[in-house]
Amino acid sequence: MRVLVVRVGAMGDVLHALPAVAALRKERSDWVLHWVVDPRWAPLLVNARGEAPVVDGVCLAETKLWSSRPASLATVRSILSLRRELRQARYDLVVDMQGTLRSAVIGWMAGARESVGYQDPRESLAARFYQRRVQRCGRHVIEQGAALLSEACGVALELAPVPATLPHEAWADDWAAEVAGSGTSESKRLCVLAVGGGWRAKFWPAKRYGELAIRLRAMGVDVVVNAARQDDPVAAEVVAASAGAARAVVCNMAGLIALLRRAVLVIGGDSGPTHLAAALGIPLVALFGPTDPERNGPWGPGSRIVLRDPASLTSYKHVDRLDPGLANLSVSVVLDSAQRLLDAAGPGDLPAG
Repeated sequence: MRVLVVRVGAMGDVLHALPAVAALRKERSDWVLHWVVDPRWAPLLVNARGEAPVVDGVCLAETKLWSSRPASLATVRSILSLRRELRQARYDLVVDMQGTLRSAVIGWMAGARESVGYQDPRESLAARFYQRRVQRCGRHVIEQGAALLSEACGVALELAPVPATLPHEAWADDWAAEVAGSGTSESKRLCVLAVGGGWRAKFWPAKRYGELAIRLRAMGVDVVVNAARQDDPVAAEVVAASAGAARAVVCNMAGLIALLRRAVLVIGGDSGPTHLAAALGIPLVALFGPTDPERNGPWGPGSRIVLRDPASLTSYKHVDRLDPGLANLSVSVVLDSAQRLLDAAGPGDLPAG
């Protein structure tokens, strides 16, 4: 059986799809499993040497290029190249775990014998490209993905999501060890603040992250702010608010995986790095506001505390204003949760992952 999973991005969504695919791999080790993903998120599935713990291979969909230059010759060539690669693989089944028109079309390009997706995909037009539509089951998106994949593949037992192993990059592990050892703290305890998010309403105020960093630093914890790029304005604002207690670190996807493996604690909102920490089993304090943690919350083998004020709004609109629940969330409450996880980890402990 040759199966193609389509879950192009983003980071958190790929991580939420992984436990279902890992469960399928466990149940059907003799099947060929491939995954279509954006190049930005491919390091979650495969390293530079082509070693992929969960799937047999990845196919790259350059969606950032397609969106930025839709009418360019480069985009046409990229799409045709992907189509040719997918057709040559001769898949028996395509499972669209994303549910957008773009992901459905990518699945259709593979020319598989059957394409399966949700009965109520994120974009309704996507359903027109499925030969079979599956009723969405489960509260959390990870449960939904496992149910979809189980039904699509005809697995006798309903798939139970399992933690997935993420790839290792030797250079990234070495780089992360240097970053973790370059802080001013004498303690080996490293805390990573994941301060970003897909949209502004998910952000906890930068001033509170800064105050939190000051108080963590006073406890002997080395605080690092994850920055998406060198000129990341949110990371810069948090570092400035910390009065030198935190430092920003810019890293690519492989570097971020390695850096989080060195951390004893991660604190952040509903963002890709937060879900990555959960997948790696790193102790985590997750701060939720406009999104529902029962549906989108962190999932993984480690200790985690999810904080969400009753005033939070459950909404997926890309609003620019601060969520009222996150506005109510105090530094003391977050610090208390962090202290509990640090106490459980012990002084100077490093995660085994």
